[in-house]
Amino acid sequence: MFSDMHPSIARVALPVPLDKQFDYLIPAHCQPVIGGRVSVPFGRQTLIGIVTELGHNSEMSPDVLKPIRSVLDERPVWSASLFRLFTWCSQYYQYPLGDTLSNALPAALRKGKAADFATLREWCLTSAGRDKLMQGLGRAVQQAKVLRLLENGTQSHQTLLDEDISRQVLNTLEEKGWIEAIDRKPDCQPWPELLEDEDEKPQLNMEQSVAIATINSQHEFGCYLLEGVTGSGKTEVYLNLIAPMLKQGKQALVLVPEIGLTPQTIQRFRSRFMVPVVVMHSGLNETERLNAWLSARDGHAGVIIGTRSALFTPFADLGIIIVDEEHDASYKQQDSLRYHARDVAVMRASYEQIPIVLGSATPALETLQNALSGKYHHLTLTQRAGDAVPTTNRVLDIKGLYLEGGLSAPLIAEMRKHLQAGNQVLLFLNRRGYAPVLMCHECGWVAHCQRCDARYTYHQITQELRCHHCGSQRPVFPQCHDCGSTQMATVGVGTEQLETQLAQIFPQYRTIRIDRDSTRKKGTLESALNAVHRGEYHILIGTQMLAKGHHFPRVTLVGLLDVDSALYSHDFRASERLAQLFIQVAGRAGRASQPGEVVLQTHHPEHSLLQALLKKDYRHFAMSALHERKLALLPPFSYLTLFKAESNQAELGEDFLRQVKQTLEIHPLFDHATCSVLGPSPAPMAKRAGKYRWQLLMQTMSRPIMQKLLMSAKPVIQRLPLAGKVRWSLDVEPHDLS
Repeated sequence: MFSDMHPSIARVALPVPLDKQFDYLIPAHCQPVIGGRVSVPFGRQTLIGIVTELGHNSEMSPDVLKPIRSVLDERPVWSASLFRLFTWCSQYYQYPLGDTLSNALPAALRKGKAADFATLREWCLTSAGRDKLMQGLGRAVQQAKVLRLLENGTQSHQTLLDEDISRQVLNTLEEKGWIEAIDRKPDCQPWPELLEDEDEKPQLNMEQSVAIATINSQHEFGCYLLEGVTGSGKTEVYLNLIAPMLKQGKQALVLVPEIGLTPQTIQRFRSRFMVPVVVMHSGLNETERLNAWLSARDGHAGVIIGTRSALFTPFADLGIIIVDEEHDASYKQQDSLRYHARDVAVMRASYEQIPIVLGSATPALETLQNALSGKYHHLTLTQRAGDAVPTTNRVLDIKGLYLEGGLSAPLIAEMRKHLQAGNQVLLFLNRRGYAPVLMCHECGWVAHCQRCDARYTYHQITQELRCHHCGSQRPVFPQCHDCGSTQMATVGVGTEQLETQLAQIFPQYRTIRIDRDSTRKKGTLESALNAVHRGEYHILIGTQMLAKGHHFPRVTLVGLLDVDSALYSHDFRASERLAQLFIQVAGRAGRASQPGEVVLQTHHPEHSLLQALLKKDYRHFAMSALHERKLALLPPFSYLTLFKAESNQAELGEDFLRQVKQTLEIHPLFDHATCSVLGPSPAPMAKRAGKYRWQLLMQTMSRPIMQKLLMSAKPVIQRLPLAGKVRWSLDVEPHDLS
């Protein structure tokens, strides 16, 4: 153990894929701090690491130790409790500590930039520019666009770039004296005395009041499952929980599953609270991300709303954590540090000794089991807020029916009825592109991705074929690769084709498509949602981006076009995901005073899962599913670890995982009565991005045994003969078995 007096050696965690830390000499001019960043030599590189210990002793001879090059922080980057959380994450998810700490830092800090607010460049209109705008700029369309954007006030440099304005145009306008740049740091004002807009507060019902009072009475750690039907006012409960925290000078962290849910949520919070509400998600650039991170750490931001990674943000005084849509699969990181944000959020709340609220209309079965067993407090909201009434759900049997762009005649008739009444219709189709298959009409040849065991998706707008698994793209094949025929046909329906078909069926009604392809540009999703709320569009087409969290008061009909593939899946979680998806999508209908209707097209109307969802509710499905999981000894009644291996040669991955299996089964902690190893077997997609993929599944009945077994066996696995010849990983409590 290191001594703390006048340390001469620093132990540093570096962002390298090794389960070890490295010792460095401390030069006389350097004064590193535990938890602070340092710049150090590592081979031929210079890396940014985190100091974990200071002292005098090292297992290495001082003669071979290299000195620290520079100290980047005068104080720890994170608090002691947050650093403890990262250490737990590293151990629990079996990921190197150095990489874990690096992943938790904003990109700017990972690159060695100062942990200080970055200067932001803004542009404003000069008086000469205002005069020129009045005179007109003729054919200088881009220059005119900039002047119009600046007419009502300053705009950030990044905002103008996001509007497809080039730097050259900005430089030209600056040289002409029509615009000028202002470089400033963000204003960090103290919180106002009036923290909440009382006029924005709606009347609470009894269930909401009880939930708020119960959670507000908790001044230490407590985990609450807030199970509320869609439209029951969970967000209003969140707002009422955060208000007293702000009045005490504390901050709040609100996690949402994905960036698509943030625009409406942010607006709701900002209109309610007078304190700074800061957003953190993958759409921010490095400077914006760093400034948001510092605003939380230094106590300037009252509320942080963010996606998964916002969980690792330091706070001056965090008072409550809220995880909205806690069941959502996007909370599980699928690469690098494969953590589940919901579970890590519970651990953070425990370390910080603060309450945490997990909100959902369709709780994950693991969360529901924790609530039923008494581990979590269980609160329910059964009434829809305001005048909203429950939806009418029905299944539409489409066997033998002709489909126009995926739409049956009965559904088209139902849509016409709702549209003629002046309402909006939402159609859910979780398949991007024009068609999922391009096939030869003569011989049946199908266009496959050469790098994956997957078919190309045809995108008509860009006239290209894309693989949605590896990202490869190529022009559309003009003829069949087998028989040479030019009779190429599309099979299946994607959102692009549905949009085209609707323009022909309902030419008098405007349609908008909201999916990952149509909302790639920054700000496009927010603009689209605002246009929907203004009533500019009558028919909404969307993938899962539209399925949850959004409030569309004028939508009275929701149609689910194709969910049959989820009824027969290799993944034991498929039925749970389909049930959650159905409830979430159905919840977009009838959120105001008008009754809503949900129509589900299927070839299997008799399926027990569909019948249970239509005639019962999610709770009935969940209890039945938990009973089945218990009989089958599946999570949450057992614990899984997924080993994956991929290589250029098919047999290498299989051989390596056989060695892993043998290593596990001969381990002293491996009890054949309570532990088992399944595989190795090819992954459901056996080839992706040119790599052959294999997997191995370990199942244990005890979480502590799983952890001890992994911690002890992993060093042995790393030394296996084939470990260096394949790319392998392990996923603790996986959610995606593909």
